[in-house]
Amino acid sequence: MSDADRIARVRLIRSENVGPVSFRMLLRRFGSAAAAVEALPDLARRGGRIASVAEAEAELAAIAAAGARALFLGDPDYPPLLAESEDAPPLLSALGDPVLAARPVVAMVGARNASAAAKLWAKTAARDLADAGFVVVSGMARGIDAAAHEGSLGGGTIAAIAGGIDIAYPPENAALQAAVAERGLLLAEMPPGTQPMARHFPRRNRIIAGIAQATVVVEAAVGSGSLITARLAGELGRDVLAVPGSPLDARARGCNALIKEGATLVEHAGDIVAALRPFGERLQEPKQPGFDFGGPIAEPGADAADRLRELLSPVPVPVDELVRQSGLPAADIQVLLVDLELEGVLTRHAGGRVSLV
Repeated sequence: MSDADRIARVRLIRSENVGPVSFRMLLRRFGSAAAAVEALPDLARRGGRIASVAEAEAELAAIAAAGARALFLGDPDYPPLLAESEDAPPLLSALGDPVLAARPVVAMVGARNASAAAKLWAKTAARDLADAGFVVVSGMARGIDAAAHEGSLGGGTIAAIAGGIDIAYPPENAALQAAVAERGLLLAEMPPGTQPMARHFPRRNRIIAGIAQATVVVEAAVGSGSLITARLAGELGRDVLAVPGSPLDARARGCNALIKEGATLVEHAGDIVAALRPFGERLQEPKQPGFDFGGPIAEPGADAADRLRELLSPVPVPVDELVRQSGLPAADIQVLLVDLELEGVLTRHAGGRVSLV
């Protein structure tokens, strides 16, 4: 990828109302990031802000200054399983060894206020998984996340963080985050210097779910972020496993609920290995370099936008349902949704759903 293309891609993803899904569609529609950036003023009727060349250059320089690499969707070292998800980040800052993401990866998540027993289980299981050849990914949070990183640090661990690649959060995990960057792999979607905010954590969760073949929930209350990660994993067709807990402990109710809903019950790392070993050989095959964004797509007909708008409302609806009810080709629907997103009137939700703002 040329320097000009790298700068154009950074400008595109940092422009207002351009998300991971619309980024992919704009590349298909216009053939290159540079052409898509040139088209943005006409597409964003409300005058959405477009990132400048200077801003893109500054972000790439900041990534390099942090000792990290800029991984673009389509690069050979981009995490292969994550690239399969529709909303894969177009740009990641990576500090450490990207090859770890090409090995069999298991996500391990759970409560921040985890019990001592749960943290010990997570640390032991993560160590055993690393010894069995698996890489463990988590989110560098307090509790289960930190225990999972500590246990797997010697054999392979990946941390997806909510802030910039140069921001240690939470502060008490600064030494652990530095160790993961040195001995494992640290990934960040947000630009360097970004302090983590509440809205960033669900975005981080989708990276954790997307990069792994399976997600193990160790301890989680109902409605917790760990259950969001598990749901995202399920929507991607990945395995969801859970550690059962006492019904008297609120921190175990989320895991128990997952098991009731069909998640695989696990009691030790051996159960996880037994569930995932059939996938091990496939995941260790050499990956093919690059990424295919798909062929060019034609512009929809004049009446297609009106037909789509009639079906949209503030209630989220699956894109597949819009295709079915409108009778329009899926490619036309995707193009029109991007146009609405750039106008600032469309919101995308998890599970491939959209709604009007």
